[in-house]
Amino acid sequence: MYRLRIDIMTAMEALILLALISVSSLAVALNQEGSYLHRVKLGLSDPAGSLAAWNRRDATPCNWTGVACNPATGSVVSVDLSNSGLAGPFPTVLCRLASLSYLSLYNNFINSTLPLSISDCRSLTSLNLGQNLLSGSVPFTLADIPNLRVLILEGNSFSGEIPVSFGLFRRLESLNLANNFLNGTLPAVLGNITSLKVLRLAWNPFAPSRLAPELGNLTGLEELWLSNCDLIGPIPGSYRRLSRLSNFDVSDNMLTGSVPREILELTNLEQIELFNNSFSGPLPAGWSNLTKLRRFDASLNGLVGTIPDELCELPLESLNLCDNQLAGELPESITWSPNLYELKVFNNRLHGSLPSQLGKYSPLRTLDVSENQFSGQLPAGLCEKGVLKELLLIYNSFSGEIPSVLAQCRSLTRVRFRRNQFSGEVPAELWGLPHVYLLDLGENLFSGKISSMISGASNLSVLFISKNRFSGTIPTEIGSLNNLVEFSGSYNELSGQIPATIVNLVKLGRLNLRNNQLSGKIPLGIHSMKQLNDLNLANNDLSGEIPDEIGSFPVLNYLDLSQNLFSGKIPPSLQNLKLNLLNLSYNRLSGEIPPPFAKEIYRDSFLGNPGLSGDLPGLYPRSENRAVLWLLRSVIALAAMFFLAGVVWSVWNLRNLRESKGGITIMKWRSFHKLGFSEDEILDCLNEDDVIGAGSSGKVYKSVLRNGEVVAVKKLSDVAGDGSEKDAFDAEVETLGSIRHKNIVRLWCCCHAGDCKLLVYEYMPNGSLGSLLHVTKGCLLDWCTRFRIAVDAAEGLSYLHHDCFPPIVHRDVKSSNILLDSEFGAKIADFGLAKIVERVNKGAEAMSTIAGSCGYIAPEYAYTLWVNEKSDIYSFGVVLLELLSGRRAIDPEFGEKDLVTWVRSSLHWKGIDYVLDPSLDLVFKEQIYRVLDIGLLCVRQLPADRPSMRRVVKMLHEAGTSYEPREATVDGKLSGYHHEHEHVPDEGSDS
Repeated sequence: MYRLRIDIMTAMEALILLALISVSSLAVALNQEGSYLHRVKLGLSDPAGSLAAWNRRDATPCNWTGVACNPATGSVVSVDLSNSGLAGPFPTVLCRLASLSYLSLYNNFINSTLPLSISDCRSLTSLNLGQNLLSGSVPFTLADIPNLRVLILEGNSFSGEIPVSFGLFRRLESLNLANNFLNGTLPAVLGNITSLKVLRLAWNPFAPSRLAPELGNLTGLEELWLSNCDLIGPIPGSYRRLSRLSNFDVSDNMLTGSVPREILELTNLEQIELFNNSFSGPLPAGWSNLTKLRRFDASLNGLVGTIPDELCELPLESLNLCDNQLAGELPESITWSPNLYELKVFNNRLHGSLPSQLGKYSPLRTLDVSENQFSGQLPAGLCEKGVLKELLLIYNSFSGEIPSVLAQCRSLTRVRFRRNQFSGEVPAELWGLPHVYLLDLGENLFSGKISSMISGASNLSVLFISKNRFSGTIPTEIGSLNNLVEFSGSYNELSGQIPATIVNLVKLGRLNLRNNQLSGKIPLGIHSMKQLNDLNLANNDLSGEIPDEIGSFPVLNYLDLSQNLFSGKIPPSLQNLKLNLLNLSYNRLSGEIPPPFAKEIYRDSFLGNPGLSGDLPGLYPRSENRAVLWLLRSVIALAAMFFLAGVVWSVWNLRNLRESKGGITIMKWRSFHKLGFSEDEILDCLNEDDVIGAGSSGKVYKSVLRNGEVVAVKKLSDVAGDGSEKDAFDAEVETLGSIRHKNIVRLWCCCHAGDCKLLVYEYMPNGSLGSLLHVTKGCLLDWCTRFRIAVDAAEGLSYLHHDCFPPIVHRDVKSSNILLDSEFGAKIADFGLAKIVERVNKGAEAMSTIAGSCGYIAPEYAYTLWVNEKSDIYSFGVVLLELLSGRRAIDPEFGEKDLVTWVRSSLHWKGIDYVLDPSLDLVFKEQIYRVLDIGLLCVRQLPADRPSMRRVVKMLHEAGTSYEPREATVDGKLSGYHHEHEHVPDEGSDS
């Protein structure tokens, strides 16, 4: 019995062993493709851990992230690793997956060249390698993949020709090579791919070439995107055969001739984009064929004549004929379009009245007729359907009163009536529309008061009512507009005192009440308006002393209190300001001019104040008083000496006290690098004589340590008591303490010391780009230096946006936050406003307050509080324009405009050379023009139209290798890589 039991157990063990061997063999068979994928993992850098779940111990890769298998065979058929942060060369081992039909590595950092062996992926039907770092030539062997239907290589750095072999594709339905550096000609052989439905070649610097007539053979084509491809000549008549085409975009080229009637035979067209070309002549007849047309944009051309009635009878969603030479009236028939969604005809020579029924029968959401010659009254039914959001009428000759029914349109968000001939009182309800964030009534003949109903405008960010006839007092309710960023009410007849509630506008960046009849004193508590950048109260009847509080504004650049009745002394605190403009002239001020202002450049700032004295020409006191003045100065100097001696004695005793009793307690010390100094040494170096900068969050000291090392120490103190110091400190530590990059300033350590907090950085000897560019040493910045700074800053931001997980949005990119080392290498600094985005591609995130600096804030951020990486890209674009123009982001010379608007309007009216800094060496003209194109691309109005920072870096590097001469203007328009989609008129129009 015992032996039998042993034999049975032995048999069972053998069976179990055989089963295990069988399972093991099966696992090996199933893991063959898994082993290939694991080799992919080993060959790529994966800082985000996207491939962490790819575990060799699994029996099959079918449950791995991004992997899909055929349920019947278990073989891998799809690998999708889009947006995973992967870096390294293209993993050719993927081509060993015999059944792989779908492969996407979209939006990663796949680099080097794409190997010819890509054709070994024989089973592929879809290949998406868009938005990577691939370079070199596009492999001609791609055409050898027999069943390929989708090929996406957009957003890389491919150069050279489109392979002629691509004409051999027989099943390809979608070809996307947009946003590369392809510089050959547009090949006619693409017309052989008769299976194509989508062809996207936009934004490539092709050699100037004509539209290939052979593309007319693509009778199944549904989308043709050839924007910015250096195309010349007319649109071929053969394109009449593209009967299935729904999207036709040849914008941003140099096409000529008339708009061909053949286009009007393409009855499936929904969108026609012809803007920024050189089309001429009238629009053709035959628009009634295009029954599906929703959008038509022929802006920035040379079209003449009228808008055809039949075009206006189509169910358009958008009509954009801006900046042409159209003449005539807007036809009444346009009002009968039942689906009219968006009407834009700005920058033309259209005249007459708007159709009286406009908006009555269609859900009109946007109406922009700016910069024309329209006249007459506004149609009362513009908001009949209750969905009108944007009403933009600037620079016309409209007259009469605003229809009262329009003031009931609660859907409105942007209202711009500037520079017309409107008159009468503004309906009270219009002041308080709840969703309006931009209300521009400037330069009209409006009269009456600002209604107290303005308290209902909870979303209002910009209120511009300058150059009208408004009268009465400013209502106290204006202090409830928590989101107000700008209030411009200059050149009116406003009277009474400035309401005390105005100090509640903590986000206000510009307050301009020049040329009114205001009286009384400047309200107390004005120091709470810490975002104020521009304060202009000139030409009023304001009196009393200038408040000492004004000297505490951390970001004030422009201060104009001239031509009032201010008396008393100039507050010493004004010396703390970093002003670009100071004007206290023609008041009743007395006493000495503070020494920092006793310079020739400030002479006109103090004219017309008989009681003032100082070392400026024309401002000396009378000769008989000079002896008294000399004696007074001697007494003051002697007193100062005694005071300094007392300070030295006190410091000495305080130091001895610290040594005996511990002194200031270091509550918390945290280092991020290996240090050669201690916290006590940092405290000993904080001398007021070594202050090298000051801002809203505190002072910055230059500290020379005992070992000879120099550091910069930022001392934060929450003066306002609102917790802002804590937020800035935490944001700075959280951000800089965890990242390392050659173009991000290093944070050595931080500590809490008593009632203050200290941040210790590497010292940057050449200070900030803003100071170097705009103050005293701009001549040191030749073009090569400026270009290097641009590239360095771009790479720093690209690291924050693309290499940090999760990504980081800086939120305060500006020239003064770009610091320069001894070799003028640039590093991004000041992360007190930085925001960590929770996950990649999450989209915009709502902030509770506006943060940033005037002139750099992206439009969508200033008006909606939505922020993402695209907000930083806009700010970086402003920095590029600073480098190119040598001008500040906000400058009195611009009037009501900022640098972006000034550049746009100057390019349009005066050309490129007027915009550029005259000190730049035009030997680098081609490079300069390309960087200008990149800057304009970064400051596009719509966030979606701005490139990623990674793309910006690639474009800058490409511009850095450019030496070939290139024409800069074509009939006064840019002809580089980029031109604004929307023309922005003079004086800051958002049309």
